[in-house]
Amino acid sequence: MKRQKYHYGDHPSQWAELFLPEPAHGSNGHHPAIKGIAVVIHGGYWRSQYGAELGEPLARDLAAHGIAAWNLEYRRAGNGGGWPHTFEDVLSGIDHLKDVAPEHGLDLGKVVALGHSAGGHLAVWAAGRRKLDKIGTPDADRQLVRNGDDAAVQLSGVVSQSGVLNLAEAERLNLSNGAVDNLMGGDSVRYPKRHIYADPMKCLPLSVPVYAVHAMEDEDVPATLSEGYVNASIAAGGAAQLLKVPGNHFDLIDPRAAAYKKCRELVQRLLS
Repeated sequence: MKRQKYHYGDHPSQWAELFLPEPAHGSNGHHPAIKGIAVVIHGGYWRSQYGAELGEPLARDLAAHGIAAWNLEYRRAGNGGGWPHTFEDVLSGIDHLKDVAPEHGLDLGKVVALGHSAGGHLAVWAAGRRKLDKIGTPDADRQLVRNGDDAAVQLSGVVSQSGVLNLAEAERLNLSNGAVDNLMGGDSVRYPKRHIYADPMKCLPLSVPVYAVHAMEDEDVPATLSEGYVNASIAAGGAAQLLKVPGNHFDLIDPRAAAYKKCRELVQRLLS
């Protein structure tokens, strides 16, 4: 398969790698019809010791199944990220597809996100970007540099893999030893507006489908975070669905595991 790295900013973590399907035999170097683009957003509780290497096996697998995969790296807490830069990078990294797509003949009308754990949080949050200036936190919105809707690449669906989809609940549970407060630069008592702004629960309902996949033996992110998000989405009229799959937290990012294969199937469904 073809892979090519692109930088969307000057920081060493502001890059993404595009994985493209192999050209069909005898096609004179032209790619077969690509089924769409999947933005792969890795997890690691937003901490700098975890990077895009977690997403690479998924990107390879998606490309092997005819999907252009955009394995996105971003600044994390500990290497220049956290609030607001992690959020800026995710939006900017997705938007950089506008610069890349013409070179490869990619259709920006078919872009979905596949996000694992903290990456699931960022993927679902990014899918709600059109509502960020309408949730009553203008001070937080002004702190985050982002493109307007005209310059943005809008996601048409999300597959969340044991995503941290309820930020307030993740903070209350003190998941991963204060990971939420570490991301946000302080707790929700000190910074209530930015916590609201960063919580996917506050942008419901979304106008695009969300598949909240959760591993049944997950010991890293409680299933209640996916369950609560989906229940709130349904109550608000959104199109979110909960799917529980066998395996643990990391089976979701193991291309050999049934848990991951279900996620790939859902990406294909969103792009069909």
